[in-house]
Amino acid sequence: MATGVNKVILIGNLGRDPEVQNFENGVKKAAFTLATTEAYKGKDGEKTTHTEWHNIVMWRGLADVAERFLKKGSTIYVEGRIRKREYEDKEGQKKFIYEILGDSMQMLGGGPRRDEGNGGVTGEAVKGEVVMENPAEDDLPF
Repeated sequence: MATGVNKVILIGNLGRDPEVQNFENGVKKAAFTLATTEAYKGKDGEKTTHTEWHNIVMWRGLADVAERFLKKGSTIYVEGRIRKREYEDKEGQKKFIYEILGDSMQMLGGGPRRDEGNGGVTGEAVKGEVVMENPAEDDLPF
């Protein structure tokens, strides 16, 4: 029996290009910020928007996809889980940071994109290391 659920679903735009690290054991990590914005009417009837910034971390195959296809402004759907990390700043003060560990991602096609070779990737689902390139040109019978 599960003792809890840690699930996050976000749709937003990248605030910066992914920063990618390659480790000696061949593992890749991509980190970037994601902005989610909500709009609502305030008490005075004026439209108000609020943007929340999220720290996203992706590993291995998803990090590779992020490096190849995502850039500042890209619109994505991310599923993952929240993780709290602790570190010490330069003055020795204990600090905490909350990150979303991305488990799956879908590129939604909004914002800039990186075209590569066969026309790039737009709107396909990405889970783990599976990437469907050029969905408009596949040979599916339907």
